[in-house]
This record gives sequence, C-alpha cells and structure tokens, in this order.
Amino acid sequence: MFNFFKENLNTFNLARLINECIKKIFLNNLKIKNFRNHKSFEIDLKEQRAIVLGCNGIGKSNLLESVEFLSQLKSNRALSDKDLIENDSDMAVVMGQIDFKDDLKLNLFRKGPKKIYVNESILKKHSAIKNYIRSVCFCSNDIDIVRSEPSYRRTWIDKVVVQLEPVYLDLISRFNRLLKQRSYFWRSKSSLNDQSYDIVESFDIQMSIISTRIFRRRRRALLKIKPYVEYWHNHLSKSKEQIDINFLSGIQNISPEDEEEEFIRKKVLEQLLNQRSMEALTGKCSFGPHRDDIEFLINNSSVRKYGSSGQQRTFILALKMAELDLLTKTLNIPPILILDDVLAELDITRQNLLLNSVGKDSQCLISATHLDKFNQSFIGSSQMIYL
Repeated sequence: MFNFFKENLNTFNLARLINECIKKIFLNNLKIKNFRNHKSFEIDLKEQRAIVLGCNGIGKSNLLESVEFLSQLKSNRALSDKDLIENDSDMAVVMGQIDFKDDLKLNLFRKGPKKIYVNESILKKHSAIKNYIRSVCFCSNDIDIVRSEPSYRRTWIDKVVVQLEPVYLDLISRFNRLLKQRSYFWRSKSSLNDQSYDIVESFDIQMSIISTRIFRRRRRALLKIKPYVEYWHNHLSKSKEQIDINFLSGIQNISPEDEEEEFIRKKVLEQLLNQRSMEALTGKCSFGPHRDDIEFLINNSSVRKYGSSGQQRTFILALKMAELDLLTKTLNIPPILILDDVLAELDITRQNLLLNSVGKDSQCLISATHLDKFNQSFIGSSQMIYL
C-alpha cells in the first residue's frame, strides 16, 4: 500500500513540475498609437482573461488586431501593412510588455519597411519576435478557411508552420519572389533568346529545393495537428462523427512515408519539366506550393461542399483550439488566444464549451458587444476593457 501511494505521489509531483515548467506568456501592457481608428490607447492587463466590450464600429477588432500584428507581424484583416495606419498619420506604433521584462515595439510607416525593437534594440531578423510572443487568433472571417477557396487554407497552415518553425517565413518569402521572377521571365523577350533554357533550368532547381522544403513542413504540421483537431471536434460536437484531414499537393507518387528531401525534390523537378510547355504559353506556373490545398472531411464527405453551417463552424473552432494546444504542447509556451467577436457565430452549447475551455493556461482576449453570452463566473474572473 505504501509503495502505491509513493508511486502516485511521484506521478503527481512530475505532473506539477511539468505544469510549472510551462511558461505562460503574459502581455502585461499594450500601447497603440495611430493604429486603425485608435489615435492613442493604453491598457494594463492584469488577468488571464480580458473581455473587450463595446458597440459595433468602435474599434474592438482593431484593438485585438494590434495584438495579433505584434505577435505575428501580419493581420488577417489587412492586405497591406499600410492599411493599419490611421488615415491622417504617416506612422503607427504598437508596443507591448511581456512578462514585466521585455518591451516590444513595432513601428509601421507609409513609406519604408516596418521596424521592430526589443528592449530598445532593433530586431534584425523579424522571425525572432516568436521568441517573445505568439498568438492564435480566431475571428468570424476564419470560417473561410473551411468554406472558401484554397488560398485561405494555405494561409492557415502556413501560419501554423511559422509558429512551429519561424525560419519557414523566409522560405515562403523566397518562394513568392521566385514565382514572380519566373512569371516575369516568361512574359519578357528574354524567354525567346538562346539562353532561355539555362535560365529556366536555374529557376527549376531553385524552385524544386524551396518547394520540397515547404511541402515537407506543411505535411509535417498537418500530421501533428490532426490528433488535436480530432479531440476538439469530438469535444465540441458531442457526436460520433469521424473527421479527416488530407493534404492535397500536386506532387505525384509521394507516399506518406516518403520523407527524404532529395527523393521529393526529384519528383518536383520532373513535374516542373512536364508543365514547362504550357507555362511558356500562359506565363503561369501551374504546379507548386501556391497550388496546394487541404481537404477537411466529416464521415468521408467534404466539409466545404457538404457540411452544414453548424458543422463548418464546429470544424473551424476545432482547428483553432487544436492550433492552440499544438503550440502549447510543442513549445511549452501557451500562445495568447484572441477571440474576435466569435461567440455570436456559435450556438449556446458551443459558446459554453468554448468559454469553459479558454483562459486556463493561455492568456485570452475576447471581444463582444454584450455580456449576455458570458456566465457570471466567467465575468467575475475576467478583466473588463470598455471602449
């Protein structure tokens, strides 16, 4: 009997030690200037959960967007960084203090690139911001990930990969530059001269290397996140539906077990060569990471094509909560969870399931127009931010 209690005590201590080792990122202070419609705003965040309350159009989403932008250097609501700068200003500033010790500052300019500072020192490699702050953002527009065109799903998985491997941001940037250069080449007179074959060969070699690395990372991230999606979908739907996630890449004859980079790269080269004659006519590369898609299934049926509105909303919520769990378990750093006006999109059962799940390990920022969606215990343990 004594050995039984001793073994269980050791297990309990180990679990407590693991929990203590998980660093909880905490955004202590937020300041923004000339960001969207906010001329100036500052708030000290004192609780794990904060509810940003105000009527429509007053700037709740803009406030949460500033946190997302500080942590991801990208907004899901803006086509360009310049869209984030207040109309009458030439510069916007977002500042945040992390764990009462690291001061982050992000300067946006109408002319010139953005600049990032950590404790007054300029951050030369932007991806290094992930060492200080990460976030998972869920807004009403995210339903397009499940419902709309493939570009939304590519953007989603790329965000997940960047959080896991910040170097991936550079891979995507290099690929996009290469794709533009390749398209420009086919439209120019250079494609007609005697050296065109060598130039295209050079493009193919570079593209095969980068495409392979993007492919491997996207596929790896999907394999990692799938069990978490399955868990959250079962939890939120309370049903026996079976979900599946398939990576629809254009790379042919690649099995799930094929991980060797050189093998995949040769397959990419073959297909780039096969589509070259058509590319020469259209000026567009029809094969590569920019054509990838992800298929979400419930009981072997496409969620995008055949899923009900409720099924689609449940699936996207499961994706976002899975993303939060994956990052927390992989990095031992719970990201900030940003919920921008999503409760109105969910029925009462899913609202309660979501609210009961957030703000336990991760700091959570929620926007809302009314408090009627929240129970009293949730309100009592949350900081209120009125706009």
